[in-house]
Amino acid sequence: MAVIAIDGPAGAGKSTVAKLVAEASGLPYLDTGAMYRCVALQTMRDSVEPSDQLQVGTIAENVIISVDGSRSLLNGEDVSDLIRSSEVAAIVSLIAAHTPVRTAMRHQQQRWIESHGGGVVEGRDIGTVVFPDASVKIFLTASPEERAVRRVGQSGGDVVTVAANIEQRDRIDSERTDSPLRPASDAIIVDSTGLDISQVVSIIVGHYESTKR
Repeated sequence: MAVIAIDGPAGAGKSTVAKLVAEASGLPYLDTGAMYRCVALQTMRDSVEPSDQLQVGTIAENVIISVDGSRSLLNGEDVSDLIRSSEVAAIVSLIAAHTPVRTAMRHQQQRWIESHGGGVVEGRDIGTVVFPDASVKIFLTASPEERAVRRVGQSGGDVVTVAANIEQRDRIDSERTDSPLRPASDAIIVDSTGLDISQVVSIIVGHYESTKR
């Protein structure tokens, strides 16, 4: 199965780039972040503390999540907009750091790819843990300043606050015990600072096309 794994820190543009890479390569797209956001939303609805690893892990094991393109279903309900709320964003890093949650989501991601026969998958541990045998492994990054500016352009806010939030997210992702954020040993590092989206997509698709020659 053809799998393009795109990992990287918050604000690097993974989701936008992955969608366009999927279109250009003719592969389906899987937004793994939406899965973790669905767990976070259910955690809020069940009034469970995000720090409670046991209960949050149980939620992750029992929720039914369906992600297709930009549409996300949680137990059959379309929550595509709800999972993008600031409330969900505030706790998803804590949710995603729990080992039982990552294990449950990892299995769902692997089943999704199996059922679709491959795909473009973006996240933070795709090339290192979820799909270590991916056809192409990309670690997409950008300067902290540029990542903050991009986030402000997408969601609003002020650059200083957004930059602080990104720094906190980076720290949580990099220091967690289970599947910390880091490039795979054979990943291609793509620094998108100063590049437009079409240039980044072209670079990644070029690497993927080279694997088919």
